[in-house]
Amino acid sequence: MSTFERIHIQGFRRLVDVNLPLKPLNVLIGANGCGKTSLLDVFSLLGASVQGELASAFGDFGGASTLASNLSSHPKIDRIGFSLLFSPGYGKRTLRYGLEVRCIFTSYQVSNEFLEVLTSSGDVEEDIIRRDLEKVSSLKYDSDGNPTRSVSTLPHGSVSPLESAFAGPSADLTRYEEWGDSDIPKKRDAAIQSLKYSIMTDSLGHSLWGQGKYGVIDVNGNSPIRMPQQLKTVNSPGTNGEHLASCLYGMRENQPDDFEAVQAALRAGFPNFERLGFPPVAAGLLAMTWKDKTSKEPFYMHQLSEGTLRFLWLVTLLYSPGLPALTMIDEPEVSLHPELLAILAELFREASQRTQLIVATHSDRLVRHLKPDEVVAMNMLDTGAVEMVRGSELDLDEWLKDYSMDELWSMGILGGRAQ
Repeated sequence: MSTFERIHIQGFRRLVDVNLPLKPLNVLIGANGCGKTSLLDVFSLLGASVQGELASAFGDFGGASTLASNLSSHPKIDRIGFSLLFSPGYGKRTLRYGLEVRCIFTSYQVSNEFLEVLTSSGDVEEDIIRRDLEKVSSLKYDSDGNPTRSVSTLPHGSVSPLESAFAGPSADLTRYEEWGDSDIPKKRDAAIQSLKYSIMTDSLGHSLWGQGKYGVIDVNGNSPIRMPQQLKTVNSPGTNGEHLASCLYGMRENQPDDFEAVQAALRAGFPNFERLGFPPVAAGLLAMTWKDKTSKEPFYMHQLSEGTLRFLWLVTLLYSPGLPALTMIDEPEVSLHPELLAILAELFREASQRTQLIVATHSDRLVRHLKPDEVVAMNMLDTGAVEMVRGSELDLDEWLKDYSMDELWSMGILGGRAQ
């Protein structure tokens, strides 16, 4: 499985200088306003960047200058920078990608960008992108199979000063041409190396733009999750549950083991639950029902409680066939009974074998069921900046003999507390 191994953030809101190793499961804890959502937003910006939509994403956030760190204890910051270490999931190479923007009044300009292939020892094997304020160069191969550089001059070159070179015409960086004379070892080896780099960069791009970000879903009276839904071929329940019925119906028909795993999780959380049903309402329109041992007739979605609907959606999401390489969930505990959080923690742990998870929570009951290596405490310093500390970096072994993780959080041992 491809994974993000580390993220370094500079000058973004309260994340003035944060360097965080990433694990399969990363649960962020901390006070309101300490930067949990900011970390999720950084990945959203990088995802938009590789799609050529960085300008649009900054616009949605109110402009790049509004995101630059503005703390009274620090000199004025006019640059925002991100860098990632990424493992494609095969071989021993990793990619290091970096992007920096310089804020200019209400606008900005990409001031630095790089994409490097690293060896297993961390040395740079090859530059794929190298960019500054004046030019951008990308890796190519000449007709003899030798590495060369394709250089564009900014701002009138092929790459917009507002967008990533990763998303521009030079994003197809290492595709080799039809060399001819493919039996010549030099050309053959260059073509193979080029293809390897191309697969790696494609994997990084796909992991960034294909990410899933989920917040608290709408479960009000007329919300999509409560209504009959058009039957579609989908791979997830949707960001607001708008495809929940189609997703579960498709799982029942095509991935019966996963569908039964969903029902098993529901039975663990709701002992009286029996099964889900999918009665047709009209041509192409599907309802969904919840059969309970205590009732003669099944309940329809509009009859279920908010917590039941949210838990059903979460379980479906975590077992859905369309899980991307990176899944981000903000405040999954909303409306859930505390006893459901133990099940949810185990579901997160299991899902993290299929997708890299970043979860932001305020729930001490959820933290109770996590391991130190799965928890990242976000601490606001006296300067107003935020530091991130993973639980495994603290010496908790002796504490955990007498206290649970949530108790260590409330005691301030774990961090992540309000000032």
